[in-house]
Amino acid sequence: MSDDKENDNNVYIGKRPTMNYVMAAMMILNNDKTCCIKARGRAISHAVDVAEILKNKFAKDAKYKDIRLSTEQLTNNDGKISNVSSIEIEISPK
Repeated sequence: MSDDKENDNNVYIGKRPTMNYVMAAMMILNNDKTCCIKARGRAISHAVDVAEILKNKFAKDAKYKDIRLSTEQLTNNDGKISNVSSIEIEISPK
């Protein structure tokens, strides 16, 4: 049951406009919950942009709680193994 609540606080970064993710994270922070911004591969820089815009323009009281970096090995369609980096940025409302 707690996993569902945990997933409600995650914002997964993709190819949509940056402000969509900023607003999604802002809604979580407005409920006094910690928000976790997650991204993999090329979306990592997008996730950093979202976190910085959120922290510097919209939720100035917010603090970085934790930043986790990791690498996963994935198998491509052609059988090659490639490393994919990921980032998780936790932001707390105060």
